[in-house]
Amino acid sequence: QVQLVESGGDLVQPGGSLRLSCAASGVIFSIYDMGWYRQAPGKQRELVAHITSGGKTNYADSVKGRFTISRDNAKNTLYLRMNSLKPEDTAVYYCYAEDTVVVPVRTYWGQGTQVTVSS
Repeated sequence: QVQLVESGGDLVQPGGSLRLSCAASGVIFSIYDMGWYRQAPGKQRELVAHITSGGKTNYADSVKGRFTISRDNAKNTLYLRMNSLKPEDTAVYYCYAEDTVVVPVRTYWGQGTQVTVSS
């Protein structure tokens, strides 16, 4: 059974930093593409960052230069380091895992962690 569990969300002041973690179980972590979405109240879900099984990354323009996605295959854990946080980064952050070996691609989701940026 696939399980993704996010942690690390918190209330932080503008300009602050957080590190989100996503612990995976029941998946062959190293072969999955992984990433983070976020959704703010009243807004569409937004792709924040993506990392392939090979380590290639891409980011939403809104977070480039401030956020860093990484993975530790030995620990089956995905990370999102967030620096210079802004109020507009406030959202629920969800991690996902993509099994791109199967057709169609199968995607698994975590339950989300709340990030609030406010003074």
